[in-house]
Amino acid sequence: MNKEPFLQRFGHWVAGPRTKWITLVVWVVLAAMLSMLWPAVNSQEINNAPNLDESFPSVQADRIVKEQFPGTAGVPALLVWHRDGGLTDSDLQSAQKLLQSLAQEPLPETSFVPPLHQIPLPALKEQLSADRSTLVTPVFFNMNADTDILKENIESVKEKAKAIAGGDPFEAERTSTELSVRITGPVGIQVDATALFKNADVTLLLSTVLLVLVLLLLIYRSPILALIPLVGVAFAYGVISPVLGKLAQLGWITIDAQSISIMTVLLFGAGTDYCLFLIARFRQLLTEERDKGVALRKALFSSTGAIAMSGFTVVLSLLALAFAEYGAYQRFAVPFSLSILVMSIASLTLVPALLAIFGRGSFYPFVPRTDEMLRERAVKRGKPIPQLREKGRIGRKLGSLVVEKPWLILIVTVVLLGGLAGYATQIRYTYDILSSFPKDMPSREGFATIGERLSPGELAPVQIIVDTKGKPVALQETLAKLPYAASVSKPEKGKTNTELISVTLKLNLNPYSSEASALIPDLKQQAEQALGAAGIAESDRQVWVGGQTATQYDTEQTSNRDDRVIIPIVIALIAFLLLAYLRSVTAMLYLMGTVILSYFSALGLGWLVLHHFMGTDAIQGFIPLYAFVFLVALGEDYNIFMISSIWQKRKTMPLRQAIREGVRETGSVITSAGLILAGTFAVLATLPIQVLVQFGTITAIGVLLDTFLVRPFLVPAITTLLGRHAFWPSRHTEVSRETLSARE
Repeated sequence: MNKEPFLQRFGHWVAGPRTKWITLVVWVVLAAMLSMLWPAVNSQEINNAPNLDESFPSVQADRIVKEQFPGTAGVPALLVWHRDGGLTDSDLQSAQKLLQSLAQEPLPETSFVPPLHQIPLPALKEQLSADRSTLVTPVFFNMNADTDILKENIESVKEKAKAIAGGDPFEAERTSTELSVRITGPVGIQVDATALFKNADVTLLLSTVLLVLVLLLLIYRSPILALIPLVGVAFAYGVISPVLGKLAQLGWITIDAQSISIMTVLLFGAGTDYCLFLIARFRQLLTEERDKGVALRKALFSSTGAIAMSGFTVVLSLLALAFAEYGAYQRFAVPFSLSILVMSIASLTLVPALLAIFGRGSFYPFVPRTDEMLRERAVKRGKPIPQLREKGRIGRKLGSLVVEKPWLILIVTVVLLGGLAGYATQIRYTYDILSSFPKDMPSREGFATIGERLSPGELAPVQIIVDTKGKPVALQETLAKLPYAASVSKPEKGKTNTELISVTLKLNLNPYSSEASALIPDLKQQAEQALGAAGIAESDRQVWVGGQTATQYDTEQTSNRDDRVIIPIVIALIAFLLLAYLRSVTAMLYLMGTVILSYFSALGLGWLVLHHFMGTDAIQGFIPLYAFVFLVALGEDYNIFMISSIWQKRKTMPLRQAIREGVRETGSVITSAGLILAGTFAVLATLPIQVLVQFGTITAIGVLLDTFLVRPFLVPAITTLLGRHAFWPSRHTEVSRETLSARE
């Protein structure tokens, strides 16, 4: 059976006189039943899921530490006690009382409380900073402790400290003569980061809904139409949330706060775009067809393929993240792709049903009517027959410009985009977690105090473990000579394997910085040299390096690996889909080329904005892959929608006219969709989390470049210049103007 009858029947199935109500009821029942039976996705968050598996050296090192060196096993919460002018004896006694309370009544998941409360006060003073103003007291928790439990523990520690200190040192200014306490270290950072994302969820949702609503009102000036896409997104989320919640409950996927935040933005941005592709076509056909049902079925017939293809492209691109080794990338794959899949289905079923229910009233008060209907309305009201205006004048002028001066358009856009892309080579990357957080976040303030008064390496020491093979190894002496070592502890023997020894090295620089991560290979090499000096053969030398810095080094390495693997997969998937849909190798190549150029241009312009206007020294190393997957997939959406229009029209008119009409017909809807999509990603830039600010800024810029340069200028200009070769190896039969006139 051919394609046309199926799509015509599809319109009757989802938006017929009776079936429109059935479609609506099905979505209402489905969302309600799933929400009642299955848990919401937010209730299944796990924010401390590991990003690295057992194959990574840092993970192996942490496992050995847990098994053989239980006295130091776990992740530390560092309590930073500080008073400008020097800590008093009363302050130090408060610190000891707190540690004593935590040792006598351990909090859940506590693995070790150093016995600093058992040493005399003069000995404790030896551990103060040089100016006597700062003391760091660690408390260790189990490595796999749940973030919610850690958060409750932090709150318990604060309450105990307040009761002992007789005030609230956690609210005191960090640079004052009052006693101030901040909780930092891996536990403090993890708890603060999770709180930031949880607090951002509500803000992000409200801001996104409000932005989309305002933009839709400004663009279409219809309150009903502004609500229809939002209703579609709401019902889609009503299905997506319990489905993801159930999958997470079964242990098939892992959900964290960051993935939910970005998924919300993606759902509103891309989901509204798909709705607008259909709405714009429906609105146009209402000016040509008296029967709203006929207009809606024609709109579905002409836009269903492009919407389905666009959605499928994004779904497969996001699923490619499942090939990543890094856990955070993997956790994005299913939620993102499933949300787009469900939203695509909603935009082709629920939204048409809503449009069928409201009909022309969807666009009230600016109701689209045919020319004949406008005349009849004027006559009925006794008013002059209105002068009918040419529709899409701006789009028509733009289309004419592109087909009349394609070489000029091509050169200007390529030079502009190429120049911006070239600036992307200036980007500096970092995997420093702390730089992503607000400067007034407690754990970052605690780290700042440590860096100013002690050694920044106190925040996250590096642990080096070696297998001595029973021989004396001068590990401490070797490592202590390193220029970046602030201190090295005495060796400790393994619990059951006494041939294993471990030392703790504190760096004299930020342990989360890229500079610190780059030292991990050298640390391992230095430890191997110490083993060699002890007479251990090279083949028998075993060294493990653990701690947050080592984890960050492995993170950087696996992130680079994922870039090399996933980017080609995404390119291959989209290329295959374009080839299958358009049946043109040439079109596939230049459509892929334009979005890749746009991606690098977005990186370059994004760096200009972030670095020179927002004061960013380096962007997070995860941003390029995130931005690539989103921008290439979503950018190809706009190309598909416009090129589909050109491909359809060239069958009934000369190619140049088809290009002109395609640009005119899709111009306003893609511009509207691009503004909304860019706006939703820009909402991320308002949050206090730098990784989301950077991702939102670069992605919003990329969407705007696609919307205002690539889609209206570059792609149609290339299509014009290639002419019939744009369809190779398919054939293009040019429709002559004489043939067109004869048909008319």
